[in-house]
Amino acid sequence: MSVKFEKETIRDTPIAGGRKHELAHEIGERLTGGEGAAGYLAAYLKQLQENPLRTKMLTSGTLSATQEVLASWIAHDRSKHGHYFSSRVPKMAIYGAFVSAPLGHVLISILQKLFAGRTSLKAKILQILVSNLIISPIQNSVYLVSMAIIAGARTFHQVRATVRAGFMPVMKVSWITSPLALAFAQQFLPENTWVPFFNIVAFVIGTYINAHTKKKRLAALRKKHYGDGRSNSGRTDEFSRRDY
Repeated sequence: MSVKFEKETIRDTPIAGGRKHELAHEIGERLTGGEGAAGYLAAYLKQLQENPLRTKMLTSGTLSATQEVLASWIAHDRSKHGHYFSSRVPKMAIYGAFVSAPLGHVLISILQKLFAGRTSLKAKILQILVSNLIISPIQNSVYLVSMAIIAGARTFHQVRATVRAGFMPVMKVSWITSPLALAFAQQFLPENTWVPFFNIVAFVIGTYINAHTKKKRLAALRKKHYGDGRSNSGRTDEFSRRDY
């Protein structure tokens, strides 16, 4: 008796949406580097280690300028020329690169050195408290002073009034978001990725606050000049456009 085995041919069956899956996988590998170290994130982290301050300055400047444009677009806050790119954009880039980034670099470095190698729950809680009670007030005060100057404040009293009016609202936002962000970073992220992570968090929160402030300012202008802010043609008038 003989047994005959037939040769089986296995064909690859194309998977539905395979091209989309390959594209998403390719994008993900380029961003993270996949198993290698050639991704954009890996290249960024390498630059962050080799040139920390310069990398932070470029990152913060770019995000601050982008935040201003995005917030203006969300709030429909156009300049007198009818577009969203105003003189505030380069000013915000300068603030991000030459004020926010160096300050954050120094303060976060001090915070990490103070708690280096301390991984207990008590140390993590203490780190959050130091961040919220010392570092955040310093950063927020500098931020408000800078925003007052960018908005046109030229005297000490104008700057102080801006800081006094905005300090507690900004601190309340920080006290809600900062502990959550720091706790997440402590638990899931290596220290060399804290800077880009905090930059993303600050970008999202800053864009929201900036857009909300612009909407309130435009609404106040409409109410002051036209009641409902609309002309007979149903369009928002030129008064709501900035003079810069």
